[in-house]
Amino acid sequence: MNLHEYQAREILRRHGIPVPPGEVATTPGEARASAQRLGGKVVVKAQVHAGGRGKAGGVRLANSAAEAEAHARAILGMTIKGLTVHKVLIAPAAAIASESYVGIIVDRASQRPVLMVSPAGGIDIEEVAAKTPEKIHRLAVDPRYGLLSHQALGLGFALYADVNQARAAADIMQKLYQVVYAVGASLAEINPLATTPEGAVQALDAKIVIDDNEVERRPDIAALRDVTAEAREEVAAREAGLTFIKLDGNVGCCVNGAGLAMATMDLVKYYGGEPANFLDIGGSSKAQKVVAARRPTRESRSSSSTFLAGSRAVTTSRTASCRRRTSFRSKCRSSSG
Repeated sequence: MNLHEYQAREILRRHGIPVPPGEVATTPGEARASAQRLGGKVVVKAQVHAGGRGKAGGVRLANSAAEAEAHARAILGMTIKGLTVHKVLIAPAAAIASESYVGIIVDRASQRPVLMVSPAGGIDIEEVAAKTPEKIHRLAVDPRYGLLSHQALGLGFALYADVNQARAAADIMQKLYQVVYAVGASLAEINPLATTPEGAVQALDAKIVIDDNEVERRPDIAALRDVTAEAREEVAAREAGLTFIKLDGNVGCCVNGAGLAMATMDLVKYYGGEPANFLDIGGSSKAQKVVAARRPTRESRSSSSTFLAGSRAVTTSRTASCRRRTSFRSKCRSSSG
């Protein structure tokens, strides 16, 4: 479950991480009033679960309350990567001396949270990894002991030569580690972690992704879900009790149980898919079904979806062909090889 930036910033603030003030607006008038309270010169930021907001025109600098109102009017209702913007964050424009990146992600291979930092902040960490991987420093944290002070300080010096800034960054890293366990996050990142001309270190932007397994146990976090900011197919799949993964190419999926198979077919047809094959490849009292859905439109050739139910599923870049076997498990192979 993704959180909006304003929600992530509030969680960081509650855990003692220095975050500049900000207000959420849903109308241009509210944006103007917020800008006036925050001093006039502000940044207007679209609140949507999609990257590339700045490149899409969803982040704009305003030098006055009137300009903030105009920017909010342009951003509200904008579509970014298929998602409509319903809210904007109004935050004071900050003077930035440098930008860094700090993030924690759960590495399921090592079964540990991994802390990543980079002095190249303000851009996507994927871009840094592709172009300058040597600028990324990683630390797999032992969950028995947590992030220790000397470990955080060592990474702090990887970001800043100034000892006070390195200590401030180390303190932020340790508090961000606490945030991950406090809210059940699978990802928590600050980008950019900025320094001001006066030498202060602040979190200007934040992103938190909650592990879906944690949502049911944390009703306070579940209440932060904003379905209007999610893709409609994701919402429909979740309501149908299915897991949705968006992939390129044509789609095939295996489903246990006729009820789930029919629900999958209905969902595929609702969103423009065409169920091509519906085959019983069972060998068990509980029918195992295969639904191969092919999207026929030109637009869908480059973007398609798969719905997974139970523990057996196969996705292919062409149609799927499945061979009958005597055992309960089935083996599906792509017809394209």
